[in-house]
Amino acid sequence: MPCVGSVHRKIRKRSKQPIAEQQAIHWFRQDLRLADNPALSAAADWGQVLPVYILDEVNAGPWAPGAASRCWLHHSLLALNTSLGGHLQVFAGDPRTILIELIETHQISAVFWNRCYEPWHTERDADIKQSLQQADVHAESHNGSLLWEPWQALKADGTPYRVFTPYFKNCRAASNQPREPLGLPDLKCLGQRTDETDIAALALLPEVRWDQGLLADWSVGEEAANTVLAKFLRERIKGYASARDIPAAEGVSRLSPHLHFGEISPNTAWHAALRAGDNSDVDRFVTQLGWRDFSHLQLYHFPELPDQCLQDKFEKFPWWSESEHLEHWQQGQTGYPIVDAGMRELWQTGYMHNRVRMIVASFLVKNLLVDWRVGARWFWDCLVDADLANNSASWQWVAGCGADAAPYFRIFNPVTQGEKFDADGAYTRQYVPELSQLPDKYLHRPYDAPDDVLQAANVKLGVNYPRPIVDLKTTRQRALDALASTKTD
Repeated sequence: MPCVGSVHRKIRKRSKQPIAEQQAIHWFRQDLRLADNPALSAAADWGQVLPVYILDEVNAGPWAPGAASRCWLHHSLLALNTSLGGHLQVFAGDPRTILIELIETHQISAVFWNRCYEPWHTERDADIKQSLQQADVHAESHNGSLLWEPWQALKADGTPYRVFTPYFKNCRAASNQPREPLGLPDLKCLGQRTDETDIAALALLPEVRWDQGLLADWSVGEEAANTVLAKFLRERIKGYASARDIPAAEGVSRLSPHLHFGEISPNTAWHAALRAGDNSDVDRFVTQLGWRDFSHLQLYHFPELPDQCLQDKFEKFPWWSESEHLEHWQQGQTGYPIVDAGMRELWQTGYMHNRVRMIVASFLVKNLLVDWRVGARWFWDCLVDADLANNSASWQWVAGCGADAAPYFRIFNPVTQGEKFDADGAYTRQYVPELSQLPDKYLHRPYDAPDDVLQAANVKLGVNYPRPIVDLKTTRQRALDALASTKTD
């Protein structure tokens, strides 16, 4: 990896050109859209634009996109390339080297991008920006991903919030409203045309095409993202505050992968929601957008978030990094139907309803005592919306060791959670079809069903559906005892 000085020597200083003749790179990252793209609009104002995407697995290390995210990224790049009239230039490698070559080849005088907030991104981008500026190449970054950047909403003493409610209250102050979204830029693109073959060469798709089933229920790209938002606000925002907890109700927006890949901006979602009305449902939805920003604030100010407990005492907690039950959890074979339904939804669709994410995460870290980092890594590989900030903060929240975390002693009971939020069993029956004929009374506790009820429903415990792998009461007490062991005088 070249140092700043060596990069500087490789770029010949640019002579100043009239603004009309200037040529710029827009470096796409987690902003795979044209509308409300601040850096792209700035590049278009500069002059002709070379639109570039660089798959950087050199610097990402362990946080390169997981398997499900890679599939989504492939299709998102195809959609973006179509929007750009086939002019998206795609590369794989270290952006330092690739940008240098492109600057020389195309006589580029400026590079624009929207900021990312993962630790490896911020370190790399600062190095690149300094290198370009020292070589008289204009380098400019923008906020295209968040409503409020991590340094914009801090406490009075300049430190980051660790509790969401005062954070969000500060963010929503009258003087601190999210900017209105930008329109489409007037683009004049440079570069040869790119086709599907060029994007396929990034090797984002698996050799065995399991992704075709994974993405069967999704539409990918900027146009799809706007359609999803519009349909949600038109058909499902009413009642969102309560329906969002019912996994079978289709009561959530399902915007998370579109937001992660930047196919739509949070500003677009925020202002569209506020235009839809002023009520508790809209307020609850925009609050969820606020939680997304809060997760990024945590990651930015606490870059150890993916790997270390934010509450130090939990580093002494006796979690297991391995468990004989881990594979049962991953495969949706725990004997607790709502947990199994969630894990199978994840495997089949690359997604899991948020309420169910909390249930399965609690079961793993509290009933099985498996280290939250193990669960976060599994989600990272399986989710199409895998986002380092959201994933890490959410797992720490459930585990009780993060900022504004649920108390560790709050242990979700998968049976009562299933009975409350999937009372008619529609969600569970969809993903655990071997239990589909069980009556509602026993669906979430098949082990309590009388033999004749099991026989009538064609359920054979231990044969076509597992018996519970752990006892909830025993493991709940074990978790509380483990918490007590971390306390010091």
